[in-house]
Amino acid sequence: MKTNLYIVNEIEPLDISVKVTEAQLLFNELTYTHFPVIKDKTYLGCISETDIRCFETDKTLEAYQYALEGFFVRKDQNWLDILEAFAQNQSNIIPVLDDNNSYLGLFELGDIINLFNETPFLSEPGNILIVEKGILDYSFSEISQIIESNNAKVLGLFISNMENDVAQITIKIGDSDINNIVQTFRRYSYNIVSKHQEDTFLTNLKERSKYLEKYLNI
Repeated sequence: MKTNLYIVNEIEPLDISVKVTEAQLLFNELTYTHFPVIKDKTYLGCISETDIRCFETDKTLEAYQYALEGFFVRKDQNWLDILEAFAQNQSNIIPVLDDNNSYLGLFELGDIINLFNETPFLSEPGNILIVEKGILDYSFSEISQIIESNNAKVLGLFISNMENDVAQITIKIGDSDINNIVQTFRRYSYNIVSKHQEDTFLTNLKERSKYLEKYLNI
């Protein structure tokens, strides 16, 4: 995916010499959580909207250079690394620099999310299955083997949660018999977190429970 096609450079970054009041007006016009600040075309960092509201309006940004956050990505960086940068810095923009640290523009979060939407993980039809197992007990190779042994294809998987030594894995599976896959995961001691209408195991369990309850009440 060519992420450099999504670099926004129509909006000029703030120069370190501008007054705080100018920066506040810019944040009023845009929906950005941060905005890049430069000096002589060299990127210094980002000023956040939260901070800019607390500064004295008649001073310049240079007086508050200590508050700049220095996050950025390179123009040829992988889109997953870019998405991670958004998450780590809790920002909806990420400045883009060349190898000489010159400012090229910025990425907007919405554009990078759209790239994710175009991946087979989201765009291809299939089933979402969420399983969990001990951190030391699961493996991606085992998960793939379970799915492929049921004549299905893995469209993507990732660790969606990790807590109390238990890993939760979200899997996108191509159209297939999800019930057989679910049962196979159970045989390999995976807990099924997601709910599936085709899960005959739970259906049978409920039916047997009702039958037992009826029998006990006779």
